[in-house]
Amino acid sequence: MKKNKPAKPATPAQQDVAAQLGLRPGQNLELLKALHILTREGKLNQDSRRKLKQVYHLYQFIAPLLEELSANDHPVTLADHGAGKSYLGFILYDLFFKNLGRGSIYGIETRAPLVQASQQLAADLGFDRMQFLNMSVAESTQADFMPAQFDIVTALHACDTATDDAIAFGLEKHAQALVLVPCCQAELAAAMRQNKALHLARTPLAELWRHPIHTREIGSHLTNVLRCLYLEACGYQVTVTELVGWEHSMKNELIIARYTGQKKRSSAQRLRELLEQFGLQTALAHRYPLSGVAAP
Repeated sequence: MKKNKPAKPATPAQQDVAAQLGLRPGQNLELLKALHILTREGKLNQDSRRKLKQVYHLYQFIAPLLEELSANDHPVTLADHGAGKSYLGFILYDLFFKNLGRGSIYGIETRAPLVQASQQLAADLGFDRMQFLNMSVAESTQADFMPAQFDIVTALHACDTATDDAIAFGLEKHAQALVLVPCCQAELAAAMRQNKALHLARTPLAELWRHPIHTREIGSHLTNVLRCLYLEACGYQVTVTELVGWEHSMKNELIIARYTGQKKRSSAQRLRELLEQFGLQTALAHRYPLSGVAAP
């Protein structure tokens, strides 16, 4: 097997540039240029600064999980769903996996040109433990060539139901941790709109989503509440926080789930009650199968 040449250590001048730009120690400048985060001249524009800030903040949450799960020489596996241009995957590999010498990252993305570009960039950089697959999150769950187990599942701004598919993937693959930043939740809002008149007559709570803009906002918020309850019901400890300041991104809710094996029956019951209260039992029953969690 052909071995890749080790990366040259950064020169003092490069280290100074990295410090001025607010980059993390050891960050490969050529990688950031290839990702178009840095310009060819090594500059960082405002949009790229915002994007990099989001990825770095997410890295701060993921790095401790990687350190813990890669202990005792374990080759940690990470699936990055809705990978896009794979900013997150490449930076995780560059800052953690590269020097660790073990472990793998799988980037899942539906847009073939982005997958091909990521495959080429990984080959150019010698990131040989990165794989990129041109398929949906749901398809990857059923792919028999994928590892039977993943340690960490990430989904940064996976749109609408792709976040739910990432959760289903994590459950199927017995993930020890899921790190999710949901985006553009539309499925639940659409279901709420279908029976809006009926609910307005039945309960004053329906005023919360009588106007279209409120339907969208309540639908987005309720979607994430249901996801958190479902993860708790399936044996995960869930933390919800902000990824970065709201001035950087409106899609800013970060859900971190750690597997404990303690399935919360109270969360399962609250999930059932919310689905009933909002008239969503039929529309969303497939999203939150609770057959393995008994009602209290």
